[in-house]
Amino acid sequence: MATFQELHHGGTPLLLPNAWDVGSALAFAAAGYPAVGTTSFGIAASAGLPDGGRSSKLASTKLAAELQNLPVHITVDSEDGYSEDAGEVADLVAELTALGVAGINLEDSTDGQLVDPATFAAKIAAVKERSPDVFINARVDNFWFSEQATVKDVLARAQYYADAGADGIFVPGLSSPADIRAVTAGISLPVNVLAHPTLTAAELGDLGVRRVSSGSLPYRRAVDSAVEAVNALRDGHQPPSATSYWTMQAQLLTFRDSGGLGAGEQ
Repeated sequence: MATFQELHHGGTPLLLPNAWDVGSALAFAAAGYPAVGTTSFGIAASAGLPDGGRSSKLASTKLAAELQNLPVHITVDSEDGYSEDAGEVADLVAELTALGVAGINLEDSTDGQLVDPATFAAKIAAVKERSPDVFINARVDNFWFSEQATVKDVLARAQYYADAGADGIFVPGLSSPADIRAVTAGISLPVNVLAHPTLTAAELGDLGVRRVSSGSLPYRRAVDSAVEAVNALRDGHQPPSATSYWTMQAQLLTFRDSGGLGAGEQ
């Protein structure tokens, strides 16, 4: 199996599904994806919490522990590292890598505002020193929060993070093909974007993108589908088709018997 790093340098962009629980991660793995990420929004929302504000720390770490025997690469969405202290962020990532996590997302914003890039770069450097093999996907949030939202400012921050040891750059919120191409052309590291509403993964690859994340889309769509399924029953329609109970049960039993959740502590 290709390493997580190698998946960012294939002929096509790495399409990364983002899971919010064991069941969704199992489904993505069964569908053949070689790597699965987590989504802080999906994890927080499924616990009744808004995204951000470091609300997903405990649940994200717990999910990483539950998925450590899944035969795919796991990368964890860890907001800003859940701390302002670079050493504490490095400790967290070391804990995750001990669970077999291959990658980590860290974002350069806290509570919806950009932080000083030098401060964020210090987190990256501390993580890389402590866990040199982990793939650090440094998220640049200028476009996401419409703050200093120019290609020039994104590239300046990205260079800070590359120099500090980041392995990839994640720029959510990029929308125009021109901006996407300018960002990928100006960054030597693999560039990650969110799934685009009008551009396919292949078209994003033609623009220089090396990783396309589904983000919270699968979670949000799952909620929509759940409502639509029950609405169909209410409105007198036949229920929609779905993966059978027995298929999902078999996946969970196999996962448990292979050493996953349920084999020991629950």
